Amino acid sequence: MNRSESRSEYRAKSSAYWRANIALIRNLLLIWAFVSIGCSILFVEALNQIQLGGVPLGFWMAQQGSIYTFVILIFVYAFQMDKLDRRFKDSVKNIDTDSSSTDTN
Repeated sequence: MNRSESRSEYRAKSSAYWRANIALIRNLLLIWAFVSIGCSILFVEALNQIQLGGVPLGFWMAQQGSIYTFVILIFVYAFQMDKLDRRFKDSVKNIDTDSSSTDTN
């Protein structure tokens, strides 16, 4: 493998990494928006028909649920990014070892 092949492979891996990163962020933001806007504003009337600990669910979602969801999403993001980083770090290491082994030959 020559340098231009490893460079293009690195760019492809980098592009795939950022696509996966942006997709993860987009999906988590959509969940956050649904919970904070949908459950707290748009669907509050329907959710208020359900009681949670003696409090209407729509009210609870506006006051507590969206905050809990946001904190959970932070942990999900950290866990998923750790997996993503490890997966792409290994693939980039393989490109580096392939290119360095061919450089010495």
